[in-house]
Amino acid sequence: MGRIYSYLKTTILLAGLTALFLGLGYYIAGRDGLYFALIFSLIFNFISYWFSDKIILGMSRAKEADWKVLGNIKKDVQKICRDMKIPLPRLYIMETEQANAFATGRNPNNSVVCVTTGIINQLEYDQLLGVIAHELSHIKNYDVLIASVAAVVVSAISSLQNIFFWGGFRDDDDSGNRNPVIGIVLLILAPIAAMLLQFAISRSREYEADASAAMFTKSPESLASALIAIDSSVRDNHIHNLNPAFSSLFIHSPFSSRGIVELFSTHPNVEKRVERLMSMEV
Repeated sequence: MGRIYSYLKTTILLAGLTALFLGLGYYIAGRDGLYFALIFSLIFNFISYWFSDKIILGMSRAKEADWKVLGNIKKDVQKICRDMKIPLPRLYIMETEQANAFATGRNPNNSVVCVTTGIINQLEYDQLLGVIAHELSHIKNYDVLIASVAAVVVSAISSLQNIFFWGGFRDDDDSGNRNPVIGIVLLILAPIAAMLLQFAISRSREYEADASAAMFTKSPESLASALIAIDSSVRDNHIHNLNPAFSSLFIHSPFSSRGIVELFSTHPNVEKRVERLMSMEV
């Protein structure tokens, strides 16, 4: 069921992006822009589906590693994978002092768990296992497909803003008929659409992955304490040169937020996540 749901959401997401490309293409350059946007969207959709994980790993500068670098944890991770009926994903490590982790890939057979050097150094064994189980839950539920594609889509929307702002192909015969107010509206709506997209995708799946990880590790308190430690690390350590579009992939948003800003965060409030975990019976 999770697989079908994820594929359906991904299809809708890419269809929506295609419509956005076509609309902007026609607005910027008429029929010529429409044809160009159609070709571009088909290529982009292909790349988003098949290569979103590679794009994300490349832009995060993560490096592939052997599970042995995490010590004896590999055996417990393999057991969780067997219980979840998924293959052991590849491991990547991202160099940063911030404690965090994410998963990516289009399905369980082509998936990756990425942990930061900060999380390896700062978390205890059971806490790290809980975090990895959380990411394995995303893989099992096919969350990684929609999340990875969404991250690339959000990045594309941001790029569209820049393209529109700096201009583009333009048909001189039609340019006089264009209302500049529409352009301003698009510039305002694009980042809002990107934010709402991340908001809608991330929050519910984080709660579900927390609960799933707690059940498979039989230790909700380990993940709860890990989230508290990660939250503290995020506030003390920043990941430089990270595309904000990828923030929804992480177990905790890599960008610290407080007050009203937190309402628009890609992740649920840590206190609420901890409260739900500590109320679980496994």
